[in-house]
Amino acid sequence: MRRLTLAFLLTATTALATELPVRSVTLSSAGLAQIERAGEVPADGNVTFRARTDDVDDLLRSLIVVDPAGTVEGLRLPARDLAGEAFRGLPLRAEDFDSRARLLAALRGQEAEAGSARGRIADAAETDNGLRLTLITPRGLVTVLLREGDEVKLLDEGLAARVARAAEALAAARSADERRIDIRLRADRARQVAVLYVAGAPLWKPSYRLLVPPMTAAASPAPQARLQGWAVVENASGSDWDSVRLALVSGDAAAFRQRIYDPITVPRPELPVHIAGAVHVRPDTGARPIPLPAPAPVPSTTMSREMAAAPQMARRAEAVIGGAAGGIAGTSAPAGGATAEASAGRVAFVLAEPVTIHSGETANVPFLDIRLPAERIWWIQDLNARSPLQAVRIRNASPHTLPDGLATVYGAEGAEAGVFLGDAEIRAMPAGDGRILAFGRDRDVQVAQTASTNERIIGIALRRGFVRVEMQRVEDTALAVDPHGGRGLVVVDVPARPGATPRFPVVSQGDFGLRYETTLEGGPQTLHLAFERPIRQDMPLWDSGLGEPILLRWQTFDLEQNLRRLPGGPGTMERLQEVLARTPADVPGRADLAAAVEAMGELRRLLDDARLKQRSYRSADQALERARKAAEDRTGPDLQEARRRLNSASREAEQAGAAADQAWETWQRAVIALMQRGS
Repeated sequence: MRRLTLAFLLTATTALATELPVRSVTLSSAGLAQIERAGEVPADGNVTFRARTDDVDDLLRSLIVVDPAGTVEGLRLPARDLAGEAFRGLPLRAEDFDSRARLLAALRGQEAEAGSARGRIADAAETDNGLRLTLITPRGLVTVLLREGDEVKLLDEGLAARVARAAEALAAARSADERRIDIRLRADRARQVAVLYVAGAPLWKPSYRLLVPPMTAAASPAPQARLQGWAVVENASGSDWDSVRLALVSGDAAAFRQRIYDPITVPRPELPVHIAGAVHVRPDTGARPIPLPAPAPVPSTTMSREMAAAPQMARRAEAVIGGAAGGIAGTSAPAGGATAEASAGRVAFVLAEPVTIHSGETANVPFLDIRLPAERIWWIQDLNARSPLQAVRIRNASPHTLPDGLATVYGAEGAEAGVFLGDAEIRAMPAGDGRILAFGRDRDVQVAQTASTNERIIGIALRRGFVRVEMQRVEDTALAVDPHGGRGLVVVDVPARPGATPRFPVVSQGDFGLRYETTLEGGPQTLHLAFERPIRQDMPLWDSGLGEPILLRWQTFDLEQNLRRLPGGPGTMERLQEVLARTPADVPGRADLAAAVEAMGELRRLLDDARLKQRSYRSADQALERARKAAEDRTGPDLQEARRRLNSASREAEQAGAAADQAWETWQRAVIALMQRGS
């Protein structure tokens, strides 16, 4: 392989840089990692480390440097478009570095020195004997044959430095998924320096192993469950974690991303080129306030390890939760206990022993081992289910919140010892709170459900124009449960019914609805889960669509067609009689209802009388019309008889109309009297 030394491929001399290793990692349930790097840095030494390119945004917005004896001058890293920025303004492209001949050919016209010749590069080509470089000199063309080890030197030192940086950027761009971070410090002595930053990280995933006591109805001695927490942790940071302090944080922290590593240009309005002689004056906007004096420098302080690991922690409560001795069913305890550091809205499980997880590895580490008060129960979530769920009710007796996770449930004693019983989901459980965890279905217990509804009248009130009936509706769901000899507690979740009041004891309520519980003693038992709902029914005594009763005229009203709409017509009185028959004697307002039914009976009699008289009038009116026509058709002696009959029919029609008017007015007055009863 031919080798050619190009003097313009220079390497810059930099200050001594110390690569800080990772010392502690705090993984958050928000999908972030707080990383602490720490180590000794010599006098006037800088700090360097590598970070994933995707993490640079988070690093730039969250970086904290803890240097008790030095000054931070700033942070430097390559641009995101490293190659693009490095080649900007150069006569080169990245592909020109594919060969030395192509590289020199791209530099045509630049002054160079090769061997004893000096001139501007005209051409370069590979030959069997070496690289033939053609230079343009004041006297003409000079061809130089370059062999292995010969040097080509660019005479423009600025261009040579830029080409060197482009080569360096090209090398760095081949690993585009990470960037080298350089933090420049200034100090007069060696000291310990720490760097903290937050970056995106895979979510740490808790899982639990839950050892539950057997099903029993006895409450003493108090049964316990053993809960072991394990965390699945992935190191995707690009750096090895060697003996780091690992903390696992559970909480609801706000987390955002902001692309501050990408170059952002602000669009500006474009002004046209003005012709010569045009004068534009910017209007005066007045004097600006005098700038305030610069603030005094803040003295540097030493950050403790606890503050570095959790700078936002306002208060701290610790509880040792690891290393339970002699666990249930002899289950091994974790190698070292963990410490729970709690603050407002969060809890951090800090592993007692250092953890080593290499870049790209996944680890499963224990972080919790506690005993909790527990009770095996049957749990009915679905009232239509044929069998209840097998479940355990636990209470978080620790001083901190337990995060969400999936629990693998094992038996702890007897025939269930060491036996897999099922899986259960644990939702976040604050200190002192309880959860029911279902892990299977008990097919030995049978459940059947029936539903019924009945209504009971509890009050009657006569109002102006209507009768108000107050009823109590009882909606009952009966669960027939046969445990086939089993004894224990059964918990039933009943969906809440808006507007209804439960008639069974409710021990708690939540997203599950209303919770009811009772003890099964081995034999069949029926559980009644009833709700009471107040029902109000208003029964109008008059159809408001007919207008005012006093204004209704029978001559223009089709009585027979609208009979069912009138008080006393068929239907209204029968409905009131039905309500009266269902109303117990001691119900308030029953006497008023009975009086209304009696009044409605009188209205029916009056209405029937009015109907009869109206029919009589219509018959008389028809007879009058026939007599009128007969009188018009007669002459001579028959005319006198026809007029006599006409006069008689007219008197009868007038009397029938008067009787119909009187009967209708009597019915109207009775209707108005009924309408005015009550308050």
